[in-house]
Amino acid sequence: MDLVLRAATIFVFIFILTRLIGRRELASLEPFDLILLVVIGDLVQQAVTQDDYSVTGGILVISTFALLTVAVSYIGFRFRPMRRVLEGEPIVLLENGRPIDRNLKRERLTVEELTEAARGNQVESLEDVRLAVLETSGEISIIPRQS
Repeated sequence: MDLVLRAATIFVFIFILTRLIGRRELASLEPFDLILLVVIGDLVQQAVTQDDYSVTGGILVISTFALLTVAVSYIGFRFRPMRRVLEGEPIVLLENGRPIDRNLKRERLTVEELTEAARGNQVESLEDVRLAVLETSGEISIIPRQS
């Protein structure tokens, strides 16, 4: 039972941590970020299992993480008010060619990153963008102005 409680505690901590880190950072992992994730994975394993290297302990920990992942997904699906807390909401970063500075600062994004996303969608300049939205996945959706 101790393994299940430790796994649940670490799961909640990781969930909160990923919400605080921000969507954009998680969507664009740099090599250092990937290495950091591997190291964090090892540290989490040590914190959860401590000296228990049994197969049963591993199964319990993995099952706890899987069950909590499904539970969070189900709660977000079943209870609409919780969806905003668990998954977040899309955030408008630019409207009619004008960046929304408050939202850019909140998500720690620069106008240059927004311009890069526009170019990635074959839009030459931000003035040609009707709407730019940071999706819950961390991707930036670009909706060009109609010609």
